[in-house]
Amino acid sequence: MDNKDEKFMLRALELARLSALEGEVPVGAVVVRGDEIVGEGRNRRETEKNALCHAEIEAINNACKNLGGWRLWQCDMYVTLEPCPMCAGAVINARIVRVVFGAYDKKAGSFGSVTDLSSLPYNHKPIICGGFMEEACARELSDFFIKLREKDRE
Repeated sequence: MDNKDEKFMLRALELARLSALEGEVPVGAVVVRGDEIVGEGRNRRETEKNALCHAEIEAINNACKNLGGWRLWQCDMYVTLEPCPMCAGAVINARIVRVVFGAYDKKAGSFGSVTDLSSLPYNHKPIICGGFMEEACARELSDFFIKLREKDRE
C-alpha cells in the first residue's frame, strides 16, 4: 500500500461521511484507473428506498458510464467497508483488478469475512486487500451507529 492508496481511501471516506450526513450507513467507494477517479459512489439505500443503492454499485455504474463500457479491467476499487455478496459479484462481473477495503463486515462481507467470492472458480479473480485504513473506516461506522442509538433513546 502506498500514498496513492491512502489518497483514494480518503476520498472514499469523504463519500461515506456524506452518506452519514443524510442518515445513511456511511459507506463510500471510488473506482480508479491509473491515478484518476473514474467513478464514485456512496450508500443511498434509505434515501432512494432501493436495496441496489450500495456505494460500490453506484461507483461501478458511474465508472462504466464515464469509460463507455462495462469491463473495468484497468481499474481498482477503494471502499470503506468489505463488499456484500451483491457488490462482490458486481466487482467480479465488471472485471475490476483490485479491491482495497477498510473495515471488515462480519455480517455480510463477501471477500473474506462471511465468505470469499474471489476464491470461487469464476472467470475473474480480483486481488483483495482488506483492512486498509481499517481503524478510520470502522470508526466512521461505529460513530454513526452510536449517534443513531443515542437519537433513538431521545
